[in-house]
Amino acid sequence: MDAFTAGLLQRIRATETDLTRARETGDDFLADVEQAELDDLRRLAAEHGVEVSSISPVSV
Repeated sequence: MDAFTAGLLQRIRATETDLTRARETGDDFLADVEQAELDDLRRLAAEHGVEVSSISPVSV
């Protein structure tokens, strides 16, 4: 796995964690920001052929 892929997957995992935390604390604004970031990261992954299915999706 190259550095780009590893970094992207790490950012996705961190963003999923942050999104979960925002939802659990009821911070709707932060949850929206984190969801947008996660959407962008997943789009970037798809554009570069990075498989993210092994990362569990965050339910909405």
